[in-house]
Parts: sequence; C-alpha cells; structure tokens
Amino acid sequence: MMLIIGERLTIISKRVREAILKRDKLPIQQIAIEQWKAGAHMIEANIGPAEDDGEALMEWMVTTIQEAVPLPVSLDTTNPEAMEAGLRIHNNKWGKPLINSASLDPERFIMFELAAKYNAPIIALTVGKGGLPRDAEERVEIAVQLMEKAAEYEIPLEDIYLDPLVLQISTSQNQAKEVLRAIKLFQELNDPPMKTIVGLSNLSNGCPREVRPILNRYFLALLMYEGLSAAIVNPSEVIDAIKTVDVIMGKTLYAHSYLEI
Repeated sequence: MMLIIGERLTIISKRVREAILKRDKLPIQQIAIEQWKAGAHMIEANIGPAEDDGEALMEWMVTTIQEAVPLPVSLDTTNPEAMEAGLRIHNNKWGKPLINSASLDPERFIMFELAAKYNAPIIALTVGKGGLPRDAEERVEIAVQLMEKAAEYEIPLEDIYLDPLVLQISTSQNQAKEVLRAIKLFQELNDPPMKTIVGLSNLSNGCPREVRPILNRYFLALLMYEGLSAAIVNPSEVIDAIKTVDVIMGKTLYAHSYLEI
C-alpha cells in the first residue's frame, strides 16, 4: 500500500499560518482530522524555516496534530533545532515520524544525524550541489551519493525515501517524464527496492485552480504504475485515483463498492 501523507498543514496556507501565529489549535486539528478521514496515513507539519521560536512551534504543531488524530507526523523544516524538537516530542505509538528532508547540501547533513539518533525514516531529496537535476540519470547519480552519505550515519536503506524532485509542469514540462523515469530507476539501486516519494502538488504549482487536481491525479496514477512508495498529497483530491490504480494493478480485490472501502 502506498503511504499517503496529508500535505495541507503548511505555513504557506493563509489559514494555517494565521492559526500558527495565534496558536489556535482548532483549525490545525480540523485540517488534520479531514485528512485522516480522507485516507491519510501520516500528516505533514510544514513550518518552513521557522527561524524564530522554531523548537516551540514544532512541538506545538506535533502535539496539536497528535491530540486530534492517531497518526504519525512528517516533520518539514530546514531548522535542525526545530526538527529535533519535533522528533523528541513525537508520540511513536502510531508510527515513527518522518524527516523531510536531507540533500547533498552540507547544511542538511545534520538531518541524517538526527535520523540516526532518533531511528527515524528520512526523505532524501535528489538535488545536487550544482542545483536542479537535468534528467533521470542525474537524479540516480545524486541518489547513489545520498545512499552513501546515509550509510556513513548507519541509516538503514529501508529508512530512506528517495525524492526525485517534482517540478512545475507549466515551466519545466519535460521534467515530468524524467521524474517518472527516475522513480523506476531508483528501485533498481538496491534489493529490496529503494522506497520513493514525491511532493505531488509541485507539479501543478502555477496552474489554474480547476486544472490542478486533474494534473495531480493523472500524474499520481503514472507514478504509481512505476512503483511509487509514498506521496505528500491532498488525500481528498487523489484517494479515488489511488484506489482505482490499486484495483487495476491487482493490488486490491475488485468489488463494486471499492471506492467506499
């Protein structure tokens, strides 16, 4: 089963940002519950750089989410102190937290260190020191370096989610195909296959609102066909597509009511 991570609790959202500023739990918990009921297995807490009071903010977010839903939390921040605060306070009763993310940027190596310290899975973003990857092959080259770096911290390969970096289709149309190829190639780097993840909505950033869910659903179906392990998504937007692809690919048994299961 593909891991579905609810993306809606992000500092980019005006509603979420205002709730964070006021430390108002209600909107945060409502969004968490909506995503849980829509089929999310994990909730993303994206607090951004959180340069001011990041530790307290991440603690508040994690606690607020887990008071409302029996799910683990994906921690998204570039602030390592805030990341560790979230890892420290996370209730592992419902699963381990996920670290989002590490890369080949030396400033991000501390995320590998935290993954090892807290025995937590981690997203490894295939961004090189020279910037955005050109194609699937370059993504694979970066992925290998990330795997080697993780090994230095004794992180098990099964705890790594390789992220090929989804780009906007409106400005980088050819990159969508390269991401699909990368998802397939990543799995050939190890036996058992490496886990893979995408931030799905990056594809449709900048597109008209009515087009975005269509692009996201069809791209997700193609990614699932190539073996995608996990996705950071709006679950209510894509859950029907996920269930349908699983039926077509024989991963779940067909029933007339499969969408309701």
